[in-house]
Formats: sequence, C-alpha cells, structure tokens
Amino acid sequence: MKKQPLVIITGPTAVGKTDLSVKLAKLIGGEIISADSMQVYRSMDIGSAKIKQTEMENVPHHLIDILNPDEEFNVYIFQKLARQAMEEIIGRGHIPIIAGGTGFYIQALLYDISFEEEDNGEIRKYYEDLAKEKGNAYLHEMLQKTDPVSAEEIHENNVKRVIRALEYFDLNKEPISEHNKRQKQKESPYAACYFVLTDDREKIYERIDRRVDLMLEEGLVEEVAALKEKGYHKGMVSMQGLGYKEILDYLDGHLSLEEAVYLIKRDTRHFAKRQLTWFRRERDVIWLDKKEFSYQEEDMLSFMMDTMKQKGIDL
Repeated sequence: MKKQPLVIITGPTAVGKTDLSVKLAKLIGGEIISADSMQVYRSMDIGSAKIKQTEMENVPHHLIDILNPDEEFNVYIFQKLARQAMEEIIGRGHIPIIAGGTGFYIQALLYDISFEEEDNGEIRKYYEDLAKEKGNAYLHEMLQKTDPVSAEEIHENNVKRVIRALEYFDLNKEPISEHNKRQKQKESPYAACYFVLTDDREKIYERIDRRVDLMLEEGLVEEVAALKEKGYHKGMVSMQGLGYKEILDYLDGHLSLEEAVYLIKRDTRHFAKRQLTWFRRERDVIWLDKKEFSYQEEDMLSFMMDTMKQKGIDL
C-alpha cells in the first residue's frame, strides 16, 4: 500500500516558517496543520505570533483557535487532532503540511510514537504538589538523577513533561528516554519530507527582537491584561507561554515593562537555540539554510518540490 504524503516545515521561532508554508501550500494544493502549542488557544494572538486571516491567503489552516486558554492541550491531543485533520485533507485530494516549531509534537506524529497514559492520578498529584511547594528547579533536579537524558531535553519550566517523565520512571522502573528511544526507531508510516528552515543565529536573534518589539506595538500588554481580566492566570499551562508569563509579572507589579521585555527577548533566543539543538538530533531532516539559497524563496520552493517528487509525493 502506498504511504500517505506528509510535508513538514519547521525550524526555530521567527525564522519564517509561516510565510514559506503558505507559499508552498498554494503551489502544491496543500492544507496547513499547526504544530504550535500556543496557537491552539483563542484570544492569544499577539504573543503567540498567530497567523492572521489575511496572511493565510485562502489556504485552509487547522488546529488554530480551537481551545480556550484554560483547556488542556498536550501531545496526545495534538496527535489525535492532527491525524483527524490529515485524513480529511487527504480525503479532499490535498497534501497535509505540518507547520510549526514544537519538535516534540512533530516527532510524535511523524513516527506515530505511542504515549501510554496510565491512570496515575495519585503520583501525578504528588509531583504537582511538590512543584508548588519546592519549585520547578527542585523537580528538575529529581529528574536529573533518574533520567539525565530527559532532563537535558526538557526545560525545567515545562513542568508537565518533567512530571510525566518522573511518573513514567516510578511506574515502569526505567527512564522514559529509553521508551522514547525505542519508539523513535520506528519507521515513519508516511511518505514524508521533513524540512527544517534555518538561518545564521544572529539573523534569527535579530528577527526575534524585532518580533517582540512589534508585539508590544500591536498590543501585547493589552492582550494579556484582557486575558487576566477574564480570570486566566499564571497557573495555567497556556499562560506560561513566552511573552504571557512575563507580561503577567509586569501587570502584577513584579517586573517593570523594560525588565519584562528584556526577559521575553532573552528567553525566546534561548528557546530558538533549544529548538535548533532538537532538530539537529532528529533523523530524516532536510535542512533549508536560507543563506545557501541566497534568501531566494523561489529557489527554496523549487528545491522542496523536487525533493517531494523524489520521495514519491504526487504533486
């Protein structure tokens, strides 16, 4: 049986994935599925750098604006919704394009990685209470002792994933990184092209700084204030997103606006660096270095289409 097509366009934040994915979709009859852990949330537009309707250029987009900020979203939900969207897109005779920078989500979908959700509410609550009592760093140190590989991959502020890794170790007496390593050896069930867009690090950092300045001009502070007014708070996963937690601290009087903006820029640059580290470790990656194409999008798009044909994707 012929494998179903799947195109991925990913890379570090602010590198230009959104624009390139729309241009490619228009050329190949594609529809875009967002692989972004923040753009799923309604009313969180500016801080998530969510694509605007005018930028979509009539290309259908999926997994954007589907949840309220207090609703759960994780890799299990992403896999389920992305698979449903892919089936519908292929059923229409179109090509699904996964676009976004959440490498963990992309990996889970591409290799059909299984994440068993055991009923372990007591263990989970224990670690959640421990995080509240002793802080994220304390929990991350615990993970470092039981599973240093996962500790290196998971940032200490990603409390949900830290807890998940600790839970898995308690229940299975092996590091979750070993489980994931076995899962990652699986062959992808798709005829996939896994493109990673990149650029010189300094150019990416400059784009990040400009993007944050633009977010402020477009009303990031007002957006976060409106979310706070609706009762959304820092304890929610959505409000831990870059840009949101810092502005909440400013609104709560813990930071000056200047300090908040500095932290957003700094931590977004750190995030971009971690994304690049993640993608360098991935297999099957096809790198798209913008400078190697002399920043000519037409040349990049031609290369991508040629590569897709070589992979057996019918255009």
